[in-house]
This record gives sequence, structure tokens and C-alpha cells, in this order.
Amino acid sequence: MKLQPLPPLNSLVAFEAAARHLSFTLAAHELNVTQGAISRQIRVLEDYLGKALFSRTTREIHLTAVGKQYYGVVRESLSQVAHATGDIRHWHGTQQITVQTSTAMASLWLLPRVSVFKNDNEEVDLRIIATDQTNDFSRLDCDLALYYCSSEPKNIKATPLFSEEIFPVCSPAYLARHPQLRDPDRLGEGTWLWLEDPQSDWVGWQEWFQRLGYRAPEPRHRININSYSMLIQSALAGQGIALAWSNLVNDHLETGALVRPVEQVLRTNANFCLLEPAGRAGNRQSVNRFRQWLLSQVSEARPQGIQ
Repeated sequence: MKLQPLPPLNSLVAFEAAARHLSFTLAAHELNVTQGAISRQIRVLEDYLGKALFSRTTREIHLTAVGKQYYGVVRESLSQVAHATGDIRHWHGTQQITVQTSTAMASLWLLPRVSVFKNDNEEVDLRIIATDQTNDFSRLDCDLALYYCSSEPKNIKATPLFSEEIFPVCSPAYLARHPQLRDPDRLGEGTWLWLEDPQSDWVGWQEWFQRLGYRAPEPRHRININSYSMLIQSALAGQGIALAWSNLVNDHLETGALVRPVEQVLRTNANFCLLEPAGRAGNRQSVNRFRQWLLSQVSEARPQGIQ
């Protein structure tokens, strides 16, 4: 029996992404098309259905009642197609491991270490997906995931890797030019490297001071950066001081490329966690081997580099 009526399938993909993000811009970024292309696909779908799926204002979009109902069906249907397709295309069968993580965790912690695992497990194919657009951990499509969790995730197995410890860092050359930064009361006299990421619930400068019981100063200068990996590169280049998460910058502290100008450190109840999505083939030998290797890599050493 012929399946009908079916809308233009490209428009369904655009609609699902736009509805999930509630943003044509983020949907366009995810699908690697222009915002105008997303807008046109949504209009095509709305014209086909004869109903508005989004209500639009100058700055925001919202799903209409029809849009919410349709999104649930479209999301579930496309997810089933994606999972079935993934199973068929599964790369090298049981020897592939798909690991999803944030760009910061990938570049600063996982990738510098992963060659150690590959040297001992040449038959295993690793697929590492780095993305910061992860709002619902229960929908992860991977074997294992590594993410910062400000609170315990629900509906997913989470194993804490290391707790959150946050402190300022800068390059030795920058500290030599600004020796007054060794006094925590004068940190505002430096250039603050400011993580500008509306998706992130990481601790920022103002919160760091307040939670340590200090009055947060206004920085004399600041540089806004929307990527934590780029922010650390800016600190390495001597452009200012950054808030650092201990295990993400320990390698740079050990080599002396970064130093801690003050000894104050904020410890919270948040953790970087190993996440294991439900319904995956968790008993695969290769996945279990990689999981055990990850846990063995977690260092218990205290942060170094206070100057």
C-alpha cells in the first residue's frame, strides 16, 4: 500500500531540528545550511499542512499547539529511521566504539590520551563526536559519553570521573608582566578571558568569587570567547587569565605552560561524568575495554602550578 500523504522529507528534517532547538539559526548550523534555507523548508511544510507550526516574534520562535503535536510524531519517526540506518551502516561491527563528548573535553583531555588506548587496541575503531549542543543526556546516540554534569543526570547511568575544581590560570609570561595578580584582591587588574556560552552551566568569574566569599571585582579588561578550548589557547598565548577546570588543564600545569597565580580553588558538587546510554550494546567487549581504560586514566593528583 502506498504511504500517503507524505510531506517533503527534507522539510521534516529541517522542522525537527528547528523545533528541537527552537532556533532556525542553530538548526541551520547543525544541518550545515543557511538560516534562509531552514526558513524556506519550514514554509514549504506549513504550506503543505495548511497549518502554522511556529509562532514567530522578532527574537524568538515557539511551537504552536499543532507544531508541538507534530514534532512529537516527527521526532520519534526520524529517530527510529536514524537508529535503523545506524545499525545497518555500523562501521566494522562490534569493533567500533562511538564516544560523544564536549569540544573542551575532547581537545583538552580525551584526544591527548587516546593514542595510549589505540596502541594497545589496534583492532578497535574509535569514532569520537565532539559537540556542545547536548541538552538531553537521555537521548545520546553513542556507546559512551563524557560530559560535565552540574547535577546528577536522570534516566542514564552516570559514573563520576572527577569532581569540579576551578581556579584562575595564566601563562608564566603574563604573570611576570602582571605580578600583582598573585594577590586575589587584585585579580580584577588583569584581562579576564570570559567564556561566553549561553548553552553552558559552567561557573563564571562572578560566581567563582561569590562562592568563595569574595566581592567580585569589575575586570579592567576582558576578552569574550564562546569556546572553552579557544579560551585556554588564549591563556596559553599570554592574552589574559582564565578560569580553569583542574583535570582539563593539568597537562599544561605540569609542563609549566600555565600557572596558577593564586591558591584559591572552588570545589563544587558537580562532576565530569562517564555516561552510558540505555539500550546500547554495553556488553560488547570492546566497549567494556574502553570503559575500563577511561576509568584508569582518571588522575587523583592534586592540581599543580601555583606560582
